[in-house]
Amino acid sequence: MKLTTKGRYAVTAMLDLAMHCGSGPVKLAEISERQGISLSYLEQLFTRLRKEGLVVSTRGPGGGYALSRASAQIAVAEVITAVDESVDTTRCGGMSNCHNDQRCLTHELWTDLSDQIRTFLSEITLGQLMERGGVREVADRQDRAAHKQDVMEAPVAFTSARA
Repeated sequence: MKLTTKGRYAVTAMLDLAMHCGSGPVKLAEISERQGISLSYLEQLFTRLRKEGLVVSTRGPGGGYALSRASAQIAVAEVITAVDESVDTTRCGGMSNCHNDQRCLTHELWTDLSDQIRTFLSEITLGQLMERGGVREVADRQDRAAHKQDVMEAPVAFTSARA
């Protein structure tokens, strides 16, 4: 299967966005901090996601990204496709030239598996993923860790007490 980190990171970032965009646009720096994905990589991914109409951006103070439609209407397969990722389990990329420029013995098996994966990813939405208890637990843990980091990095004002 040729699902690389690009597709995985795009789905992870979109799920994070879906879970946090209820209170307004989400900054990519926040997603980067929570998910451990480089900010520059997220910028590249979100440029593609915006061009494909999956997210909208807001500029300026308080700006960031939001989903373009409800999370229940965005299939995981759309996210993967938007970042030019494919889910193909064949060695030949579906070209049927896997064995000496001919179809290999197991070509149909791998083609069928690719179809099953595409169908599965097309039938599950970000909204459905958000409803899973384990996903919510992980998101809550990441939020606590990010908040703890913010508190530790906040500037501390020192005052001197005079008697």
